[in-house]
Amino acid sequence: MRKSSIHRKCIPNGDLYDPILRPWTKNFVAYVTLNKQNQDINEGNRGEGPRCYCSHHLPPSFVSTRRRRTAEMAAAVSRDDELVVKSPSDNRSYRLLRLANGLCALLIHDPEIYADGGPAPKPNEDVDMDDGDDEEDDEEYSDEEGEDDDDEEGEEDEDGSEPKRKKDMGSSEPVIKKAAAAVCVGMGSFADPPKAHGLAHFLEHMLFMGSSVFPDENEYDSYLSKHGGSSNAFTETEYTCYHFEVNREYLKGALDRFSQFFVSPLVKAEAMDREILAVDSEFNQVLQSDSCRLYQLQSHTCSQGHPLNRFTWGNKKSLSNAMGSGINLREEILQMYMSNYHGGMMKLVIIGGEPLDTLEAWTMELFSEVKAGPLLEISPKTDMPFWKSGKLHKLEAVRDVHSLFLSWTLPCLHKEYMKKPEDYLAHLLGHEGKGSLLYFLKAKGWASTLSAGVGTGGTQRSSYAYIFEMSIRLSDSGLKNLFEVITAVYQYINLLKQSEPQEWIFKELQDIGYMEFRFAEEQPPDDYVVDLAENMLFYSEKHIISGEYIYEGWEPELVKHVLSFFHPDNMRVDILSRSFDKQSQAIRCEPWFGSQYIEEDIPSSLIESWRNPVEIDGNFHLPRKNEYIPGDFSLRNASIPKSSNDDNPRCIVDEPFIKLWHKMDITFNVPRANAYFLISVKDGCSSLRNSVLTDLFANLLKDELNEVLYQAYVAKLETSLSVVGSNLELKLYGYNDKLAILLSHILAASQSFSPKIDRFEVIKEDLERAYRNTNMKPMSHSTYLRLQFLRQIFWDVNEKLKVLATLTFPDLAAFVPELLSQLHIEGLCHGNLLGEEAINISKIFQNTLSGQTLSVEARHGERVLSIPHGANFIRSVRVKNDLEENSVVEVYFPVEQDIGKESTRLRAITDLFSNIIEEPCFDQLRTKEQLGYTVDSSPRMTYRLLAYCFRVMSSKYSPVYLQSRIDNFIDGLSALLDGLEEETFEHHKSGLIAQKLEKDPSLSYQTGDYWSQITDKRYMFDMSKLEAEELRTVGKEDVISWYNTYIRSSSPTRRRLAIHVYGCNSDIAEAAKLQEQSWTAIDDVESLKGSSQFYPSLC
Repeated sequence: MRKSSIHRKCIPNGDLYDPILRPWTKNFVAYVTLNKQNQDINEGNRGEGPRCYCSHHLPPSFVSTRRRRTAEMAAAVSRDDELVVKSPSDNRSYRLLRLANGLCALLIHDPEIYADGGPAPKPNEDVDMDDGDDEEDDEEYSDEEGEDDDDEEGEEDEDGSEPKRKKDMGSSEPVIKKAAAAVCVGMGSFADPPKAHGLAHFLEHMLFMGSSVFPDENEYDSYLSKHGGSSNAFTETEYTCYHFEVNREYLKGALDRFSQFFVSPLVKAEAMDREILAVDSEFNQVLQSDSCRLYQLQSHTCSQGHPLNRFTWGNKKSLSNAMGSGINLREEILQMYMSNYHGGMMKLVIIGGEPLDTLEAWTMELFSEVKAGPLLEISPKTDMPFWKSGKLHKLEAVRDVHSLFLSWTLPCLHKEYMKKPEDYLAHLLGHEGKGSLLYFLKAKGWASTLSAGVGTGGTQRSSYAYIFEMSIRLSDSGLKNLFEVITAVYQYINLLKQSEPQEWIFKELQDIGYMEFRFAEEQPPDDYVVDLAENMLFYSEKHIISGEYIYEGWEPELVKHVLSFFHPDNMRVDILSRSFDKQSQAIRCEPWFGSQYIEEDIPSSLIESWRNPVEIDGNFHLPRKNEYIPGDFSLRNASIPKSSNDDNPRCIVDEPFIKLWHKMDITFNVPRANAYFLISVKDGCSSLRNSVLTDLFANLLKDELNEVLYQAYVAKLETSLSVVGSNLELKLYGYNDKLAILLSHILAASQSFSPKIDRFEVIKEDLERAYRNTNMKPMSHSTYLRLQFLRQIFWDVNEKLKVLATLTFPDLAAFVPELLSQLHIEGLCHGNLLGEEAINISKIFQNTLSGQTLSVEARHGERVLSIPHGANFIRSVRVKNDLEENSVVEVYFPVEQDIGKESTRLRAITDLFSNIIEEPCFDQLRTKEQLGYTVDSSPRMTYRLLAYCFRVMSSKYSPVYLQSRIDNFIDGLSALLDGLEEETFEHHKSGLIAQKLEKDPSLSYQTGDYWSQITDKRYMFDMSKLEAEELRTVGKEDVISWYNTYIRSSSPTRRRLAIHVYGCNSDIAEAAKLQEQSWTAIDDVESLKGSSQFYPSLC
């Protein structure tokens, strides 16, 4: 797979790669997420860093006077409304603004933000500027589980839940879009002093602690929280990005508070110790992440004196040691700030519904106060090599995995973004079709996945060099034949060197890039402003939007030049595995993560053979032309008036074998469509054995289809096939031109599928490894245990592992025909498809699949445990990874079964309760008590069972102590709710209403909302609108009554389930203490379920 060249954000423990569908990303950044309002009702979000009250200011000479010299500032600026090239499908207006202090701003007017005619503020109007109360902050960690490496197999992430974004699907009530802004500062962790590792990241944390104008540390977070907003920040190697989104009317007030980050932040010396703990807690989250360990090993073994040779996360040890060695950390932070946080280093992006002139006036008023400085210029800085060549680094993995990483350093290619030679090579080296490197390695039984390219992170795309990495997932056989795998890599590289660069391949990439730009789907505003602010650092002003899509100027000599760096003397080799003989070799220890590794010399004879491969295997050849690149971009809705189209999906096929919903898109007007299908199969999970065989079948089928699916993927027509409960879920999404052709191919292959014994062994090995890796993270482990407790049928992954070991090829060959002998399909076609085209898609199923209709009685429906009123169940287990220090406590309160429209008010009140207590919960448990990095309180929806959940993860405290502090907070909620002022209550309510009416930014988001209604069999496509309407009549007394009924400890109807996962530093024997406090310990879950009542199945 070719690694994505498009900039995207991820957390420090980001995936090594996704082996099936998504582009590879490895973007190691220190990521902070604040006050995330758009929560996943399913799993929620976690907290990040504390905020503290500060009194020490920057030097007075550095602090600007508020609201000064507006007329003078207005004259010292240039603007351009025509320079930035935008997509033909983009109806927004752009203005590039250059301030006298050097700051460059991109202002975006989105006419849809106030499309309903809502009141837009006037240029000089400061909406809610005095609305700064004393609520504490609510900073949250955006990535749900912090999972690393592979997508974990098993049941832990399946919650039968709502989509992440709950939006209004109808048009009878106006939908709302948010405003957003971002600032990228051209300084990151490469600027850390040698004796203060993590200082840039620490500075990022400290800027949230208030300013001279808004001294309350929580003012910014509180303002956003009350007005449907959220805020993020992350530190990269050469830049730091801060961004927020907020309800449209409150953009000016949010900008006012945001701008002070860059004008007059407070930095209080006595608050720094507490913030160091926050940075340390963040680091502890990733201690057991294989991807982070590998990154740090590569940094640790980098050439001495190179900027990469450092510890960019920072933790208590690195920052406290700096202070212990005589470094005044506060002075270092101030010096870093004053040297780098000036207008010449900053790129600002604002998107709002106000006219460009209004946005310009606000920018001039607020950001002209930023200190002036020289313009940032990112240029190559050194020719120092990153690593010593000829070395093999073997890193002990946390997870059960064999991964090979080959890295080549290339020249900095920032200025070649229009030609993208690295993408051309990534396309070929990462290809998965016949004749490719991966195809060859899979045929040998040595590998299952391969990705190649320059990653999107700051390390991979720095001004020092680009790092081109190839990551290969090896089988046991591949690990044994490691050097033969590398030999095959160099044979393919030699094929490329001997072949002239092919213009037709470049032209394919060019066509796909222009197609993506021409029909670019709108992103959520918060993501969009970040992407553009990052782009402003690397692309010319003209290409801020289009730079990532452009392929212009075919230069074969440039491709050859870049290819010349692919030789063994410029290669780093890393192996990530648990299968090393550590007894006979010198073990080394990386000092920050404590990970063990071995460094070996690669035999010189091998290096010489890779320099000049004697032969190129005859199976290698360049890919064939891609038949899935679309050619028809016509819009099917061109002649359909909006008034003639139904607001919601309609059921257009309702037959015993298949039921199909359809909605023609009239909103986004792109030649894309999404076709989702839930395929009920015969006895897919009726037994433990069948469940494992179904997993094997799905993985083998994907493997069989991989060549075709990859070609379609390159052409932006993607496919997902997964096991969901007892069903198969098939999704096709992308350009609609070839969608039906691809579906026909998939179904035909499924119908005639006959597994091959050689691939059976490889896929079985992969599945075994995936089962072993399930629950390696304590957060996903707690979710898994909760679902195991609640679901009537739940096959334990350890039992699945035992069964898998007994299965043979004949077992699978006999099972597949039986599995597919009876079927039922329910699907959704949404997008640029006519009703007739959708009906034809249903006929593809009917004409291709020979299975009989699966009866209604035989279709599996999920049933969820009905915990008795007054029950207090607790499940205590140890972490699966013996080195994992983090413990997790998850306290789950069932509410009621969601029976559809009749439950609308209950869902609305539950969401409002969450909105009200979210910030106080975080402030008390995370900021004040410093329990741990992750603090979450949010609703859950598990197969139509509505519930509420509190969750804390900590490396410092035991589950027993965490439980006591959660209980203490819950007991204090009565006083909090009673004392809630009516005005504050109405702020929370109006913010939540706006959130529920927020417009979906793209077709894919809207499809996800529709699909969740179908799979949950609720079919309330206007659910969010109904909830918003219901919220208007909800009073504070309703929320108090809800709390008193379902959460309060004295309630006779309260039900409680606690999951405790004990980290290696906590003693599970402490669990006995809780049994003395009216808890009922559950060790045998299946026995309990055997004697319990279950809710009727609704989905």
